[in-house]
Amino acid sequence: MLNILSLIIGVVTLIMAVVGFVPFFGSLNWLIIPFALIGVLFGALSRSDSGRNLCLFVTVICIVRLFLGGGIF
Repeated sequence: MLNILSLIIGVVTLIMAVVGFVPFFGSLNWLIIPFALIGVLFGALSRSDSGRNLCLFVTVICIVRLFLGGGIF
């Protein structure tokens, strides 16, 4: 059950991260990272690790996007 919740959080944050790739919406990634980390927490508590891996992937993508944009854009 926690893995399904983690997958849902991961998919929603991934969709939001796609929007965060648009110029001038990069600061949205600051909001996505905490939600993805909550998904990592739920994924770590479950038996399966697919939800955790998806949320970790989204977190890394958002951090790289923030790094390339200088933290704002």
